[in-house]
Amino acid sequence: MDCYSPNPNPSLSALLFACLILNRLLVITMADKKLYESFSKALIDEVHTWGAMKRTGVSLRYMMEFGSKPTEKNFLISSQFLHKELPIRIARRALELQSLPFGLSDKPAVLKVRDWYFDSFRDLRSFPEIKGTNDELLFTRMIKMIKVRHNNVVPMMALGVQQLKKDMNSKVQNLDEIHQFLDRFYMSRIGIRMLIGQHVALHDPNPQPDCVGCIHTKMSPIEIARNASEDARAICLREYGGAPDVKIYGDPNFTFPYVPTHLHLMVFELVKNSLRAVQERFMDLDRVSPPIRIIVADGIEDVTIKVSDEGGGIPRSGLSRMFTYLYSTAENPLGEYSTDAMTMAGYGYGLPISRLYARYFGGDLQIISMEGYGTDAYLHLSRLGDSQEPLP
Repeated sequence: MDCYSPNPNPSLSALLFACLILNRLLVITMADKKLYESFSKALIDEVHTWGAMKRTGVSLRYMMEFGSKPTEKNFLISSQFLHKELPIRIARRALELQSLPFGLSDKPAVLKVRDWYFDSFRDLRSFPEIKGTNDELLFTRMIKMIKVRHNNVVPMMALGVQQLKKDMNSKVQNLDEIHQFLDRFYMSRIGIRMLIGQHVALHDPNPQPDCVGCIHTKMSPIEIARNASEDARAICLREYGGAPDVKIYGDPNFTFPYVPTHLHLMVFELVKNSLRAVQERFMDLDRVSPPIRIIVADGIEDVTIKVSDEGGGIPRSGLSRMFTYLYSTAENPLGEYSTDAMTMAGYGYGLPISRLYARYFGGDLQIISMEGYGTDAYLHLSRLGDSQEPLP
């Protein structure tokens, strides 16, 4: 009988539902057992308490205006804010890592990530009240180490989900719940790393001109696009022995406030995908590959960056999967345990994470494709800077 057809036996439906709930409870119990083996009950209870607290979002404009006055008083205010805000955000993610569907919480890679979050929560809550400059400097050093601790979260989570898919043997095709969790999880990670990175960068005694922490007040999108394209072409040359040209159009004198590392990551990912598509389409043909075209448009509300290629496009049936995790037309570079992030194509995280980076400051990423010809990616960046960061 089709499992999606109306069931004439209500008692059987109830039994199936009860089995599903029981399975979820057993999964949570197994994860909880491992948690209590690693951490004290008092710490776990504290994580539950802090995970229920209200978070406070900030905007790009607020970060820029506050950071433009790097005084000891402002450093103290910033550290006191992070001393309370970071444990709330980290606790929410730690709890969610504890109750993921399909047994994902029990995968070794995910357990490792969960432990990082609990360790970071414990470090933050163990730090005493910040009252003066010495406290603030010690706190800044500690959160800098927390940021380093979480450097490999993305490949570790990718490995955990790959382990899950391998164990399921494709029995469960609908991973919407996993995708929704990963969107929340990575958006939160972007926010946590931005808050820490901005606070730490403000302590730089020799900041770059026109920089306020991580934010460049006069960032040139043309320059960032050029640097990201050169990096992507270098990888394409390494992988294939050749790379299409990249043509960039726009006002070279135009600047606006943004985070250069965020934009570099997004443009790099889009250009990398286009280079790979064009190179694979034309590498065996006796003709010159068409260039990738990048157009930067300066609007009133948005700065839009369009990346166009003639790499053959994407079938309409595949467009809906472009922003789902684990969708990639390339081989999985993780293998069993590899965490090499510099391969030409990845484990399906580039586009969805790029879209999260765009949305973090009120922008977006859209893909329009013409099968048989090529693909256009539209990266929208809010130039107003007053959007509150999303708080998943």
